[in-house]
Amino acid sequence: MNPKKADFPNEYWKAIIDCDAAYDDHFLYGVITTGIFSRPSCKSRVPNKENVKIFKNAMMALEEEFRPCKRCKPEGLNVPTEEWVEQIAEWIDTHYSEHLTLNKLADISHGSPYHLQRSFKRVKGISPTEYIQRLRLEKATRLLETSELPITEIGFAAGFSSTPYFMALFKKKMGNTPSGYRNAYHKTQALECEENEE
Repeated sequence: MNPKKADFPNEYWKAIIDCDAAYDDHFLYGVITTGIFSRPSCKSRVPNKENVKIFKNAMMALEEEFRPCKRCKPEGLNVPTEEWVEQIAEWIDTHYSEHLTLNKLADISHGSPYHLQRSFKRVKGISPTEYIQRLRLEKATRLLETSELPITEIGFAAGFSSTPYFMALFKKKMGNTPSGYRNAYHKTQALECEENEE
């Protein structure tokens, strides 16, 4: 789904901006970047106009693989909680290096922060924040093993906005500092190479 120039009436765009319930029976709108469709009256954050696609009804949106909004439930449709959480997790998997907050995730997924936190923890066993931390640590670990990048750059590449926080969290979760981990990993690799050569 590639964003293209919005080709719908200005009054529809105004209805979306104004959350105008009078238009709820006239059309639904989908957001290309999230794959979610909503009523014009939905209280979710206003998307960029070029990412909006207009649908006459929910069936048309579903046919194009858009998912119904959790917040406004267009035409009474609702995504099962497990599926909703999986969609959020998939979104995090590709955006983990961005600045992510519970409020931003709730906005993007058209739910409330409280409901998102509770549902995510029930389905995944960990909170969204813990899920993001785990992904970032996995990325940092791979970079420590496979690159010569400085520790600061690795932290930023993995999505950590602060080097001291990255180093403290890494040590807490991995039992070693990032540089200590890298040194230990390379020593182990060197020993394995020596053993294989014998």
